[in-house]
Amino acid sequence: MYRLHLHLVSDSTGETLEMIAKAALAQFEDADVVRHFWPMVRSRQHLDRIVPDLADNPGLVLFTLVNPETRARLEEHCRQLGLAAVPVLDAVTEALESQLGQEAHGRPGRQHLMDEAYFKRVEAIQFTIAHDDGVGWENWEQADIVLAGVSRTSKTPTSIYLANRGYKTANIPIVVESPPPDALFRLRRPLVIGLTTAPDRLVQIRRNRLLSLHEDTETAYVDDEHVRDEIKYARRMFADNGWPVIDVTRRSIEETAAAAIRLFSHKQSEEPPGLLGSKPI
Repeated sequence: MYRLHLHLVSDSTGETLEMIAKAALAQFEDADVVRHFWPMVRSRQHLDRIVPDLADNPGLVLFTLVNPETRARLEEHCRQLGLAAVPVLDAVTEALESQLGQEAHGRPGRQHLMDEAYFKRVEAIQFTIAHDDGVGWENWEQADIVLAGVSRTSKTPTSIYLANRGYKTANIPIVVESPPPDALFRLRRPLVIGLTTAPDRLVQIRRNRLLSLHEDTETAYVDDEHVRDEIKYARRMFADNGWPVIDVTRRSIEETAAAAIRLFSHKQSEEPPGLLGSKPI
């Protein structure tokens, strides 16, 4: 298998560049890629220090550099080394300039400035961590989204992902033997979303979890009939309360979060609740 060295060069944290690279690489199965990450490259001296690694590990260079001199120097080095260099944001920036009728501001890391959105994200993360797994139900009214579902339906990782997008998210496990607090059914501000999954898939995930903890795998927690009853119980609760439902069986955390954000946007736009329904999406 051919090995590709992928060099990511950024004049900021490199978060945007990493996300773009990850999204693109997801389209290629079993790709043997070695990533070389170079954040905060803002000077000629810093750039020159990474050139030896480019030479020793030739491959593809993706970059987000707004300083013309630094950018030109990187492109010149790549030409001399015979490496392809791709400015990943150029096409989008040029299209925006054309549509907006103004020139882009060439400031490194402009999207990561500590603005209101940044502090909103920090606040959302703090809230979400403090309201995981049914904790702090007294404050759920302050949430943007509340995720409900039986154990191992990706509630916590989805909550954390949503928090990183700026959404205050709480989550609660739905347990047949221990009904949720009444506060869950009286919420007005947050959007309550039910998470469901295929029973056989859930049993597999739970068994793997127990094995990783070196615990007994022959319990009601992984019993097929018991798991089906759990899911039916949760689904009935979602339907009775008119909560939208997301089926996470074949969804990644990112896909589940995207579906949740879409539902939340519908709620914010004041669409009739009936349009959301309780049918899994």
